[in-house]
Amino acid sequence: MKIGVIGFGRAGRAVSSVLLESKKTNLQWVLRRSHVLEHRSVPEFLGISSEEPGLIYSISEFSAENLLQRYPVDAIVDFSSEDGIQYYGEEAAQRGITIVSAISQYSDESKALLQRLSESTRVIFSPNITLGINFLLITAKILKNIAPYTDIEIIEEHFKQKAETSGTAKVLCNALDLPESAIKMVRAGGIIGVHEIIFGFPYQTVRLKHESISREAFGNGIMFALENLPEQKSGLYTMEDLMLPYFAMSIGPEKLTIQKKNPWWKFW
Repeated sequence: MKIGVIGFGRAGRAVSSVLLESKKTNLQWVLRRSHVLEHRSVPEFLGISSEEPGLIYSISEFSAENLLQRYPVDAIVDFSSEDGIQYYGEEAAQRGITIVSAISQYSDESKALLQRLSESTRVIFSPNITLGINFLLITAKILKNIAPYTDIEIIEEHFKQKAETSGTAKVLCNALDLPESAIKMVRAGGIIGVHEIIFGFPYQTVRLKHESISREAFGNGIMFALENLPEQKSGLYTMEDLMLPYFAMSIGPEKLTIQKKNPWWKFW
């Protein structure tokens, strides 16, 4: 599967390294705003032995039409910014290119654009595309359905320079129908990202916690999304949509068995 990546910040670089190490994906190019590193090889820059082209281009060098005509891909992975979709979205949808967007926060206008693009191609949108966070989200929803009377608080921890509340914490908050006042922020050192949901029962406490150890976790999520792409030609999907089939379980007399196709990690 030929992949193009939009954005080459810390997350984009980590994701590119995972894509390069996979035997099932072929990194064709990386697009960024800056002219720095222009025409450099991503494998060479990251110190990864690979024969994949993975060249870095500036967004001002090509129109989306020219880029996708000269260097076609099967999927675009977007780790840029909210307005990145304005550059490539229409052209990608017209060509049936799958869009995987991991932008943390979109405006209502951009979300409407994603919805419209999904009428022509497959669009996967997840503000946090790590497997752990989305497992946390689904599990938290299940627990709240079981015990809606519990007190719920969300604690999010990030590096000291991050001023705003994390987009992931807001997603968790909205998914659980909580006010944003339920979010408690911690800013210290170089913490990449920790999210904890506390369920306060009358006589017990349940804590669901996810910690990002490195940004390569985003790459693992991208690989899972690409492996579990729905067979339909078009539609708007979330990581939750892709993960829910793995929660289908049958209870036998001796053990639990998960009803699912081949394990996704065999995609590597």
